[in-house]
Order: sequence, then structure tokens, then C-alpha cells
Amino acid sequence: MKLRLIPLLLVTLLPACTGRARLEDGGVFTRRSSCPIVGLPAGTGDITLFNPSNSREANAIDISATMTNLRANCQEGGDQIVSTASFDVVATRRDPREARQVVLPYFDVVLQAGDKVVAKRIGYIGLNFAAGSYQARTSGQAYARVHAGAAALPENVRQILTRVRKPGAADAAIDPMTDPGVRAAVANATFEHLVGFQLTQEQLRYNVTR
Repeated sequence: MKLRLIPLLLVTLLPACTGRARLEDGGVFTRRSSCPIVGLPAGTGDITLFNPSNSREANAIDISATMTNLRANCQEGGDQIVSTASFDVVATRRDPREARQVVLPYFDVVLQAGDKVVAKRIGYIGLNFAAGSYQARTSGQAYARVHAGAAALPENVRQILTRVRKPGAADAAIDPMTDPGVRAAVANATFEHLVGFQLTQEQLRYNVTR
């Protein structure tokens, strides 16, 4: 899978360490976290293996696996932010007669500003089918590190975003994120930690068109 597709496919993102917005006198206040946003890009949460491999008929499906239950954990402290993405993989198979192990590839990517790949790792996760069983399940984890300084907003941008605005003032209702410079600074300090199955172009096409 070409990584240039990832920013176009995001649908589910878990705000790893973000506090909830709260309503107070003067407006709505939201705490921004430096933690990467953990997510599973659309189209990469499933993988299907066929036998024979050139068939796409339903009766040729050999293995079907889904990545699910994505959880985020973030540790902030010092000059490194450590993001841990935990997930489960559930798979079914066509022929349950023999015990079998299936190893599936997955990617672990860190994006900056929505489209800059700053780190990528390919991992493998094994599923063990017991004899007579149609299903197998396992769990995995992916780790990412982000420099705390890179995820911090510049002080001038922080002041613009946190400046108290008085009701009735000319700029009270103006969203500071409409400023291109502020918007770019926030984007550049925003990281995403993405995991999903490492698919071929044919497998990705099958997922998004089936």
C-alpha cells in the first residue's frame, strides 16, 4: 500500500490523551494534548487471502481477518512522548480440519501534519487455528516515539489561541484557526500514530470496492 493514500482514507481516530471540551463563562475551552492521535485508516482494517490466489469468488476465500478494538495509551514526560496502540485481530478460515498458523503483516506509521511520514515500521502478527476450529484471535501492540518539542506549539501561537476575548469585542467571535499561520503551526505540531494491515494494491482495492 502506498502511504500517499493514507491521509485520504482516515475515518476513525482515537484522541489518545485529549481532554474533553468544557463550557465556561466566556466560551468553550478545550485542552490540547501533545499525544499522537491513534487511528486505523479506512480500508486497512481487513485482509482477505484467497485460494486460488487469482480468484475473487466468495467460495475461494481462504482466510479473512479483521483488526479491531484499537486502544490508545500515551506517556508524556521528558523530551519523548511514547504512544502505544493496542489492537486485536480476529480471523476466520474456510477449512477447519488441520491446525494451522497464519502470519499477517501490519504497518505502524507516524504522520506529522496529516501527510508527512516521519517513521514507518512493518510488523508481523501470527494467528494459530486449532484443529477443528474456524476462528482464531490474538492481540498486538505498536509503539511510536515523538519528540516533545516537535509536538509543542510555538509560544506566539499558544498566546493567540489562549488569549482571553471579551464579549462584545470586535474580534471576540473570530476563530484564531482562520489565520493560515496559526492553522499551519497547529497542523505541524499534530502527530498521528496509525496502524493497519500492510496490504497490496490488489488487497486494498478489494477492501474498498467489495
